[in-house]
Amino acid sequence: MAARFDVAVVGASIAGCTAARLFGLAGARVAIVERRPDPTAYKVVCTHQILSSAVPTIGRLGLADKLEARGAVRSHVEAWSPYGGWMRFPNDVPYGYGVTRRTLDPILRELAAGTPGVGLLSGWAAVGLVGDNGRPAGIEVETPGHVVRAIRARLVVGADGRGSTIARLARVPGRVRRHGRFFYFAYWKGVRPRTSRARLWFLDPDGAADFPNEDDLSVVVAAPHRSRLAEFRADPERAYRRMVAALPDAPDLAGAERASKLIGKLEVPNVMRPAARPGVAFVGDAAMASDPSFGVGCGWAFQSAEWLVDHTRTALLEHGDLDRALDRYRRAFRRRLGLEHWLISDMSSGRKLRANERMLFRAAANDAIAARAVEEVATRRRSSLRMLDPRVTARALSQLVPSR
Repeated sequence: MAARFDVAVVGASIAGCTAARLFGLAGARVAIVERRPDPTAYKVVCTHQILSSAVPTIGRLGLADKLEARGAVRSHVEAWSPYGGWMRFPNDVPYGYGVTRRTLDPILRELAAGTPGVGLLSGWAAVGLVGDNGRPAGIEVETPGHVVRAIRARLVVGADGRGSTIARLARVPGRVRRHGRFFYFAYWKGVRPRTSRARLWFLDPDGAADFPNEDDLSVVVAAPHRSRLAEFRADPERAYRRMVAALPDAPDLAGAERASKLIGKLEVPNVMRPAARPGVAFVGDAAMASDPSFGVGCGWAFQSAEWLVDHTRTALLEHGDLDRALDRYRRAFRRRLGLEHWLISDMSSGRKLRANERMLFRAAANDAIAARAVEEVATRRRSSLRMLDPRVTARALSQLVPSR
């Protein structure tokens, strides 16, 4: 192992492997530190959906062909609300991917580790930071043989999830916003009718989702309001099945085979922290973790890693002002995702839908132009500010005027 690196990445999931590969392709020397020794390890609690906004990053990584070969589903979003029913989202829009992390994580990890200049240290755990006058200049790691050693690097990247060890060591706390719902979900094989649509139900205040993936697998999610916690704790299986069966145009589980146990996640807070400080940056859930029912986590992991590399690679490789470049990344991250995170956190609080939201959902169910605008925001190809476009507002208001 080299004595020094340009970048030390902690975490070898989506964000960490994306950052490592793109830094490596740019000519940097990169160490990826991953505490799990199994190269096929993967994240279990995930929607497994990659929104269309992240597909260009997947192409840049050279990952698209590998996902297609493995059978990843080209997916589009579909949404239902009590205010008009199914929204008329267009078909002539960019696709996303539905692919389980069991498939995605090992493929991406192998791709990153095979990039020139990138070394994967499996079974190594970050336990401290190496500092120069308080500025991170590398990490301390514990090897599989329980030896602690230092890895020097100009840039430390925390890609280690919402409970980031690097953030704790660097004393970069996150702002936590409470989640007003909880989740029960399971993997199912053979759900009918088979669809390539990632379907969301805004039940006001409950939620639900059905996410298609490769190998005829679907992840069917119940997201009840916290007022129903006692009901689900008393009999999770019965409550989950009853809620799914009551969905409009519900996925038919009667003839499907359950491919996992029923998994419960009772606490899923929304967390956002500054995406960079001098010498250290955060990507993926380590920078921001939002309500998983919106399916944004995987896509934003790909994109935030790409933004970090694009903002810092020149300074990193040409010995420029790296901290200034990191500040540009921090501001770009906040500008692109800060509003989206706040709005998702607000909706995930469990509150009832507001009048403007009900009006917009009703318009999207009846008007093709309004539906196209909502789809662009739902897939995060456009900012939520798109909803302030006077043309969209006019379409929504027109639904309140009875036709003659």
